[in-house]
Amino acid sequence: MSDKKYMQRALDLAQQAKGDTSPNPLVGAVIVKEGQIIAEGYHHQAGGNHAEINALQDAEEEVAGATMYVNLEPCTHFGKTPPCSNAIIEAGLSRVVIAMKDPNPKISGAGVEKLRQAGIEVEVGILEAEAKKLNEVFIKYITTDLPFVILKNAMTLDGKIATKTGDSRWISGSESREIVHRLRDQVDGILVGIGTVLSDNPRLTTRLPEGGSDPTRIILDSQLEIPLEANLITQDSDAVTIIVTTNHSEQSKKEKLINLGVKILELGTKEKIDLNALLKELAHEEITSLLVEGGSEVNSSFWEEKLVDKIYYFIAPKIIGGTESVPVVGGSGVEKVKNGVKIIDKEIKQVGEDLLIVGYPEYNSE
Repeated sequence: MSDKKYMQRALDLAQQAKGDTSPNPLVGAVIVKEGQIIAEGYHHQAGGNHAEINALQDAEEEVAGATMYVNLEPCTHFGKTPPCSNAIIEAGLSRVVIAMKDPNPKISGAGVEKLRQAGIEVEVGILEAEAKKLNEVFIKYITTDLPFVILKNAMTLDGKIATKTGDSRWISGSESREIVHRLRDQVDGILVGIGTVLSDNPRLTTRLPEGGSDPTRIILDSQLEIPLEANLITQDSDAVTIIVTTNHSEQSKKEKLINLGVKILELGTKEKIDLNALLKELAHEEITSLLVEGGSEVNSSFWEEKLVDKIYYFIAPKIIGGTESVPVVGGSGVEKVKNGVKIIDKEIKQVGEDLLIVGYPEYNSE
């Protein structure tokens, strides 16, 4: 195997814990000696052993003189676990191949330097692009102190998310909906507007054949219109429901919701909620990734504020038509096509009868 193949194995191992390590990154490690993989491991969950430690513990033979492949620079600081760089040095590894340096500007490069000072050969940059994509959530969170925002929508071929009567079930097929539930299992938070709550009474839970974790539920409700009997309040779930409102909303309703176990966030004195302030608050709660499943106006707000980092757009082969049906993005829109948001680095695939477009926005600087 080449360095790239061993690193790909480390990336594949890291991928297995997707959705389980937040707020930590996804990391896998492979130990190779005399052309053979002799041990491997990955970071299973926050607070547990890091990938390098699990790989070292997995070895059934002497690792001295071996090479370790790891997709993220080994740490040098004491946190919930001791520094991995110390363990690598003590184990006597002769070479460490790293896909990318730690994106945290406060400690980036420290692990590489420590290993080199100990006489270990270090190579950095093997499958770096793939490593950065794998940990795109962690990179955004650790460098900006903001969550990575994923905007998901299911729409018809003519760009509608509901009919003129508000009916929206089901636009996409069952295969697409399963992908959405897998996304919910992987993110820390899920967000909708009050319009979606009033029209659909959603649960916003993860429903997969093998189970899954429910994300924290965030509801934008500036006037506190949510019914006390809504599923988001009454259902049995380990996840917290956060209602984001303003100081214009009714105090007695806030108290009732708090008594029902809901967390209330007041952001701004205007009727419109400050989304930038909200993202900062969520990051402080260690919500590193946010899935937005909003309606037309919520979508518009996130696009207008340039807050979307990635999209999942499911397009069903259906036509709704009608000027009064609901478009996927509301608001006032741009005046010229050239000022629209371009989607780059796209992946397009068929999911059942639907098309799924996954991509990243490139915002116009004008």
